[in-house]
Amino acid sequence: MEHDEHKGHQGHSDHHAMMVQDFRKRFWISLVLTIPILLLSPLIQDFLASVSGIVVPSFTGDTYLLFAFSTLIFFYGGWPFLKGIRDEITEKSPGMMTLIAVAITVAYSYSSLVAFGLAGKLFFWELATLIDIMLLGHWVEMKSVMGASMALQELVKLMPSDAHLIISDEKVDDVPVSEIKKDDRVLVKPGEKIPVDGIVVEGQSSVNEAMLTGESNPVSKEKGDMVISGAINGEGSLTIEVQKTGKNSFLSQMLDLVSQAQQSKSRTQNLADRAARWLTIIALTAGTITFFAWLRMANTDLAFALERAVTVMVITCPHALGLAIPLVVAVSAAIGARNGLLIRNRTAFERARNIDAIIFDKTGTLTKGEFGVIDVVPFGEDIGTEEILKYAASIESNSEHPIAKGIVDSSYSTYPVRNFSAIAGKGARGTVNGKDVKVVSPGYLKEEGISYPGEKLKEIASQGKTIVFVLIDGKAIGSITLEDVIRPESKKVVSRLKQMGINCFMLTGDQSHVAQKVAGQIGLDEYFAGILPGEKASRIREVQERGLTVAMVGDGINDAPALAQADIGIAIGAGTDVAVETADIVLVKSNPLDVLAIIELSRATYRKMIQNLFWATGYNALAIPLAAGVLYQHGILLSPATGAVLMSLSTIIVAINARLLSIDRGRNTV
Repeated sequence: MEHDEHKGHQGHSDHHAMMVQDFRKRFWISLVLTIPILLLSPLIQDFLASVSGIVVPSFTGDTYLLFAFSTLIFFYGGWPFLKGIRDEITEKSPGMMTLIAVAITVAYSYSSLVAFGLAGKLFFWELATLIDIMLLGHWVEMKSVMGASMALQELVKLMPSDAHLIISDEKVDDVPVSEIKKDDRVLVKPGEKIPVDGIVVEGQSSVNEAMLTGESNPVSKEKGDMVISGAINGEGSLTIEVQKTGKNSFLSQMLDLVSQAQQSKSRTQNLADRAARWLTIIALTAGTITFFAWLRMANTDLAFALERAVTVMVITCPHALGLAIPLVVAVSAAIGARNGLLIRNRTAFERARNIDAIIFDKTGTLTKGEFGVIDVVPFGEDIGTEEILKYAASIESNSEHPIAKGIVDSSYSTYPVRNFSAIAGKGARGTVNGKDVKVVSPGYLKEEGISYPGEKLKEIASQGKTIVFVLIDGKAIGSITLEDVIRPESKKVVSRLKQMGINCFMLTGDQSHVAQKVAGQIGLDEYFAGILPGEKASRIREVQERGLTVAMVGDGINDAPALAQADIGIAIGAGTDVAVETADIVLVKSNPLDVLAIIELSRATYRKMIQNLFWATGYNALAIPLAAGVLYQHGILLSPATGAVLMSLSTIIVAINARLLSIDRGRNTV
């Protein structure tokens, strides 16, 4: 059921991929068609003859063959733009598609009339090269932003395809999750993903929900506790009574939140569209004025007036404009990739230059999401701290629990262990040096009535740190305190961001006292603690409603809706596929300091875009009046060939300028 419900999202992604393939195919076919068009065009033939001495022989019917090739490229290569002008006009938002469609339609229509007898010049070569450049630009642009909807597929992938359905006390069948119904009972074995939302009716275990809820500590689950789909079961078996399936499940709700947030920010127009809108207005206005000015005021013939008007409208659509933004996008994406910054959404990346606030997830982002030993407290003088840690590490070396890993990593050596076994939901035990050694939670001591110096540990417990106890032959000999390790880069990046005037926030599913301690250590402006997954996106909206441009940095499944809701979603690369696929930008090196590099690259990229738009459109200030013939009485009239040279020059400048994009990466490292 879960998988079937979201086939529409898969279809949307497939449609986007097909569009990219379509632009690529149309570009290469149109490029091949352009070769005979150039060779058959009189203007290009004259140019080749004068510059290189190459003479292209003419033959009877060559103009009609030129018309045939041009018709193919107009309707095949130009179709996306002809379709695009209809969509933009329908939405009352003319942009790049309108400008391109007007230019190629004018060039094709006028040149077709000339091919069949009207006095004038052929613009078929302009038509073909313009379509080639624009197809290339759109292909590069679409390819650079493809993949935003992949988050929805990744969420669906997280769900196990099968579940262990309990038929009776003696029979368990593996069935597809889609067949599970409310009130069914399923068995979840150690290490498996929980397939449904439900209530534990039998068993004890610790469940890792860090990627789902943001809670850094594994959560102990026993009879009566709720569990959510996608969480990873620990060392014990659980029997779960199903409460939610289908659209009501946790992951489905996360999927819907991601989808809604992605759709809400997909309507932003880019700079090239705004420039194209104005150029469309200028082209139509200048062309119309030119036509009537020559026809009525100068008393010229219809053919000359029409040629001037067409020249103005075609020249107003510069080839460079089609590459001005995509070239910068491609170069910035390459620079980002070399520096561990994967740019997935260009529009959001451009907005990064104006970030007012950055909201960090705690677990796995500001912290490593790994436990580290920060204190060992002996309860007597018989055994020292190093020995207590060594006994604990010996037992935990046989466990896969995150806390166990933290203890083992903190010890220099271990003893051999015999008879190891897990204490479901409470810890582990084994025989070390002939002694019965246990590493257990406070709950185990309480259940067994084992005493320990509680006053000594009260302050530590109030700070939200994790405490485990080491028992030898039933006696508590000491405690080990652990906490999620803060990344060394976190304090530095927050300090640098605050110097830039950017507010720094933290979102976490941890309790308030834990969040307060981390926020104080790092120097954050504000924090939101105890936040449920469904609330994270709403917290982002709250900050956005303050009038701030907000970036979200996270790594977990629970961060996906917030990453999608934020103006700029930034994923730590070591996080889940869902977070990575939802984000606009991915920090491949999982280094929070790379946020600084993102901002610098965004600002440098925007400057290059503005410069390129100037070079791509600025020559119109010279070309349009000359093409219209304002200096005709002084013997100066811009020919289509001269216009082509100007357009080529602006295209070359745009390409070189894009290649000069760079960032000072050294300032953004530890």
